[in-house]
Amino acid sequence: MATSYSSLCDDFSVEMYINTKFDLPSERDTLLAFFDRVRKQYPAMTSLLRDNNSEYCLEEDRCAGQNRWVSLDVDRVGVGFLNPPSFEQAFELNSFIADLVPYMLGINSLDIESVDLTFAMDFDYCGNHNQIIAEAFFGGSPFADLFDMPGPGPISLSPGVVVAVSDDCSTKVRLSVDSKTHETEIKRKKYDPDKPISMYLTVRQYPQAGKEFDMLASLESQQKMLIELMDEKIIPNFIMPLTTAIAQRR
Repeated sequence: MATSYSSLCDDFSVEMYINTKFDLPSERDTLLAFFDRVRKQYPAMTSLLRDNNSEYCLEEDRCAGQNRWVSLDVDRVGVGFLNPPSFEQAFELNSFIADLVPYMLGINSLDIESVDLTFAMDFDYCGNHNQIIAEAFFGGSPFADLFDMPGPGPISLSPGVVVAVSDDCSTKVRLSVDSKTHETEIKRKKYDPDKPISMYLTVRQYPQAGKEFDMLASLESQQKMLIELMDEKIIPNFIMPLTTAIAQRR
């Protein structure tokens, strides 16, 4: 497990979200102490940003093309690593934060609503994203006949599915593909080259009834499941058709 999936797409991120039932602490000293502890562990994380008066984000330089970030919102902790050189480094950041939040933010097993672990992939394409998604995933399906109607084709196509993979539905997998093309772009036939097609694969874990939630153990299981899903299902059945459709249009 030495490398990530960066070679399969234009940008690849590993993201984690700890969703809580109660609001997180908002006191200035608590927030600064938390972010300062993260900065001491990762000295390149020096930019502290505030958004919408409720979210704070500590991050590395965005211009580097490879950066870590940690965010605090009202009821969730976010962690991300854009284009990590290896899974070990990305998962190390997740584990560090998961180990830190009980002591510095007071998050315990009773407070956890769910934990999301996501592989996020961007695919550059300057054109109608909806056409690419239709060609990659709906060719030969009943939808294909609908897409063949006169006109520019689909103008809104961002398929997604959620699958329960445990009997009690406490573990769920979500796959979504997001088109960034707007109707106005299709009308003008002018497309923004800076907006990629995005694909997200998420394993969400809820606490199980009658069991104390172990966040580190859960993350280890989610990591293993994500990699197995990518290798066995997502790469051959979703990523390869998508990259092939993009290559054929260029």
